[in-house]
Amino acid sequence: MSETSKPLNFLEQIISQDLEAGKHQTVTTRFPPEPNGYLHIGHAKSICLNFGLAERFGGRCNLRFDDTNPAKEDQEYVESIVRDVEWLGFKWDGDIRYASSYFEQFYQWALHLIQEGKAYVCHLDAEQTKEYRGWATKPGKDSPYRDRSVEENLVEFEKMRAGEYEEGACVLRAKIDMASPNMNMRDPMLYRIRKQSHHQTGDKWCIYPTYDFAHGQEDAIEGISHSICTLEFADHRPLYEWFIENLPVPSQPKQYEFARLELNYTVTSKRKLKQLVDEGFVDGWDDPRMPTISGLRRRGVSPAAVRHFCDLIGVTKSASTIDVATLEHAIRDDLNNVAPRAMCVLDPLLITVTNFDEVANDGHELVDGVAQMLQPVHPNDESRGERRLPFTQTLYIDRADFNEDSSLSRKKFKRLVAGEYVRLRGSYVIKAEDIIKDETGEITELKVSLVPGTVGNNPPEGIRPRGVIHWVSASHNVDCEVRLYDRLFNDEAPDAGDKNFLDFINPDSLSIISGAKAELSLADAEPEQAYQFEREGYFCLDAKHSEADKPVFNRTIGLKDNWANKV
Repeated sequence: MSETSKPLNFLEQIISQDLEAGKHQTVTTRFPPEPNGYLHIGHAKSICLNFGLAERFGGRCNLRFDDTNPAKEDQEYVESIVRDVEWLGFKWDGDIRYASSYFEQFYQWALHLIQEGKAYVCHLDAEQTKEYRGWATKPGKDSPYRDRSVEENLVEFEKMRAGEYEEGACVLRAKIDMASPNMNMRDPMLYRIRKQSHHQTGDKWCIYPTYDFAHGQEDAIEGISHSICTLEFADHRPLYEWFIENLPVPSQPKQYEFARLELNYTVTSKRKLKQLVDEGFVDGWDDPRMPTISGLRRRGVSPAAVRHFCDLIGVTKSASTIDVATLEHAIRDDLNNVAPRAMCVLDPLLITVTNFDEVANDGHELVDGVAQMLQPVHPNDESRGERRLPFTQTLYIDRADFNEDSSLSRKKFKRLVAGEYVRLRGSYVIKAEDIIKDETGEITELKVSLVPGTVGNNPPEGIRPRGVIHWVSASHNVDCEVRLYDRLFNDEAPDAGDKNFLDFINPDSLSIISGAKAELSLADAEPEQAYQFEREGYFCLDAKHSEADKPVFNRTIGLKDNWANKV
C-alpha cells in the first residue's frame, strides 16, 4: 500500500474534514518541547506526527520552545533539541519560536483577566492552597483573597512583577470554579514568582507564566490550526478553551489528544533520565543505552529507522505499551538494507597457516606475503562494489569459533573443531591440525592448513566444512575497542507503581571489549556510519570515545533478538 493510499488516522481524518468544510485554509501545527532535558523516543513520535501532518496536508509546522520555567531549563537543552529535529530530517517554518518571546503579551493578557474580574493575586501558601483545592470527590473552597477588588489585584500583581515578594509568597490565579469536577478548573495558577535568570530573557522577569496559561495563547499568536497534545492533557483542554474564550487572542486554535508512546523495558520520564545522568548510571544524555534521540543516534540508529518505527506504531486515542522489540525490529530492518559489511574478531585466537606459501599464491598474487581476498561491500547491492581483505599466514578467528571436542555434532556446533574443516568467510576452507597451549592449559594458537582451490569453490569430495566463520589478518588489522550495549533495564515496567526504577538497571547493559581486531576498511570509519560486523551484529564508530589510533565501536543491535533467552 502506498503512502497516499494508507488509511487516515483519526487526526488526519479531523484535518481532512476541517479543510473540506473550509474551517481552515492552511494546516499549521507545532512541536512545543520544554527545554528541560534531552528529547527521547516518545518525543520522536510527536515530532514525526506534528511535522508529518504538516507535510501531508501541505501546511507548516513551527518549532517552539515552551520555556516558562527557568529553574529547570538550559540553553544546552535548546541546542540538543534543535539538533534532534534536524537529524530526524524535519524543517520548521520560519525562525525558531520561544514562549519567552511572548512574555510581554502574556503579561498584558494577565492584566486583562484581572481587569475583567477573572484573575486575582492569592497569598495562600502551598499547603493552604492544597487544602483549599479539595479532592477529586470533594469540592474546593474559595481562597480568602478571591474577592479582592480589581484595583487591589492590579497593585499586587505589579508588586509581584517588581520583585517585591519572595518566591512562594503569592501567585496569580484565574477565577473560574472551585467546585468544578475538573481539578484543573479550580482557580488554576497563571503566574508564579521565580527569581532566576532565564536562558533567553536574562533577568528581565521575575514572574513567569505557567505552561497551562502560556500554551494556548502561544498557539493563538502563531495561528496554530491543530494543537496536538498527548492524552495527559485531555483534562487540561477545558482550561485551554477557557483562556481562548476569555482573552482577546488573534485566532481560535483547538486542542486534540493522542496516545503518547510508552515502551516496555524503558523509562522516559525526563526527571528520571536526568537522575540517571546526574548520578552517573550512564555516560551522559547521549549514552547509547538511553532512550534519548541523541543516545539512539550515538548508538548507530538512523533517522530513517526512527521514522519508520513511529509509522509502524501508528496514532491512536488509546494508551498502550509498545514492545521495545518493535523498535529493535525497525532498526534491524533498516540496517540490514543499508549497512556495509565488515569483519571484526572480538576475542582473537591466533591461527597459523602451515601450507600458506604453497597454497595461498594459487590464483592469488602474493605481495610481501599478503594475498588479497575480495568481498562485496553489501551482499545484496553489487553497485556498492567490493572490499579487499589482506590474507596472511597468521590470522585471527574468534575464540568461540573453535572447540577441542571433535565429538560435538554438526548440529550443535557449526564451527571449527579439532581435526575438522570450516570455511573462512570469502576465502579458503581450513582444517585444524594442531593445538598449542600455554602452561595454564589455555589455547594460544592453532595450526591450520588450507584446502587448495577452495576460494569461491566447493571443496573436494569427502571434505565437509562444518560452517563459515569470520577472520582478519593478524598483521594487517585495526586494533579497536568494542562496546556491547543491551537494554538498560531488565524489568518490563521498571518505574511502574511504587517501583524504584534504579533497582532494575541491567548489570549487563554494557560490556567493554578491549583488543578486538577489525578488518582494515574500518580504519576509515566515520561516526554514525553503521556496519554489520558479520556474525556479530550492527556497529558504529563512537565519536565520543574514539581516538585516532584506537577506534571504539558501539553495538547498535544484534543480528537477531536474543532477549527472550535472557529473561
